[in-house]
Amino acid sequence: MSLEDKFDRLNISNEPRTEHANNKILDKYEHKFKTDEMSFTRSKTNKDKANRATVENVLDPRTMRFLKALTSRGVISDFNGCLSTGKEANVYHAFAGDSKLHADVVLEAKEEEDEDEDENEEDEDDLPIDHNLKEKLETELRPEMLTKVSQDKKEYAVKIFKTSILVFKDRERYVDGEFRFRNSRSQHNPRKMIKIWAEKEFRNLRRIYQSGVIPVPKPIEVKNNVLVMEFLGRGDGFASPRLKDHPYKDREEIFHYYHTIVAYMRLMYQICRLVHADLSEYNILIHKDKMYIIDVSQSVEPEHPMSLDFLRMDIKNINFYFEKMGIDIFPERVIFQFIISDTLENFNGDYRDYNDLRDYVAQNLPIKKSEQDEAEDEIFRSLYLVRNLEGLEERDFDRYTDGKFDLLKSLIAHDNEKNFSAAEQFDLKAQDATTDEEDEISEEDFDGEDDDDEGYESEEKVLKGKRYEDKDAKKLRKQEAKDAKREKRKTKVKKHIKKKLVKKTKSKK
Repeated sequence: MSLEDKFDRLNISNEPRTEHANNKILDKYEHKFKTDEMSFTRSKTNKDKANRATVENVLDPRTMRFLKALTSRGVISDFNGCLSTGKEANVYHAFAGDSKLHADVVLEAKEEEDEDEDENEEDEDDLPIDHNLKEKLETELRPEMLTKVSQDKKEYAVKIFKTSILVFKDRERYVDGEFRFRNSRSQHNPRKMIKIWAEKEFRNLRRIYQSGVIPVPKPIEVKNNVLVMEFLGRGDGFASPRLKDHPYKDREEIFHYYHTIVAYMRLMYQICRLVHADLSEYNILIHKDKMYIIDVSQSVEPEHPMSLDFLRMDIKNINFYFEKMGIDIFPERVIFQFIISDTLENFNGDYRDYNDLRDYVAQNLPIKKSEQDEAEDEIFRSLYLVRNLEGLEERDFDRYTDGKFDLLKSLIAHDNEKNFSAAEQFDLKAQDATTDEEDEISEEDFDGEDDDDEGYESEEKVLKGKRYEDKDAKKLRKQEAKDAKREKRKTKVKKHIKKKLVKKTKSKK
């Protein structure tokens, strides 16, 4: 048999060879296989910008999870539009979640409906009532019942602090030195710092609200950078106006609000033990003819190292606004002394009632009239305020240890007569006595100046250092330094010439 006959006898099919079923499945789904997980070396984590994408500067995926958690727990039900935006947070409107009030309304309406439908059935009253409010609202309740429930719902303001796009970055000086947050760490991390900031506002709001002396929105809950509080509205869905936007009826109303806010600052300092630290016409709301304090996230306790400086700044801001409104204001140093004084002379009212304090302010505090008062206020703004014994000078410390000053507050308020004018409502007799004693001591020192062991030579000693340098001497010293540098630059070798010389010396070597 020839070779060609053998090939003819072979049964070779011309049809294409079919692939195995496993190969087809592999080709179909190979793009979904993650081969990186099979590698023994740990791969680098891939970060996507979508994970940190924000809407309206605050709503990122992480914040949306917090809002969803508040909704699932029944704290809020409907999350609505934005009310206001600021440098540190946005405020949104929301409705409260299911509460006992809503349950009572729903169950009462359901019972009335059952009684109307089944008047003749005696066994209908024994049927159990379903307490699943959500199902009732969706399936069984009438539209008028739904309207009744929605009208009884409380309105909340949801304040969401910015975490990704930060404009206000100077938060550390408001937290450093706070005893309440002494164990806080990682303050340089923006997200962790925002969490502390939101908790700080919640605790400050709760402290003021529980004291009951100053009207503030009721705090509801805080979750990381989300703060839920009471919404102060006009009744038509819009928020109550700020003091800046409030339309005053007459001049008497301006005086009324000015005296009230001065009384608020004292109550906040003495009763709530807080200093607002950012009080202005932008952080005060007028709700039902009452002033409500808001935005207390930066408020600090009086023991904070910067508390007195913040208080002085608040007084300046309030005076500046009401002076623009065209009314007579009080001197800043007098308001400061009124706030920090433990007791008030000729005051017979309740120290916790802002109405009594407002009347006292209107009747007893002197009006700022002369240019001398303005000059004294300028001096007061530049004074170094004493907070502890470390801030006392040697002369003041001797007077304090000798019992000539009962409190450090008297050093703050009355220490120097040239910086503070005599106010009618404050007793300055103790200060006059101390100044007379100082004059007697200075005369004795003058008589015995030859004796090195007697007298107060420390007072006559000239203090050295830039801190105690005279302004004119400091200005002259700086001018001389500038002139010396200017003369030095005239003979200085230019940079490009110096580089060429350096290259030449290197090439010679």
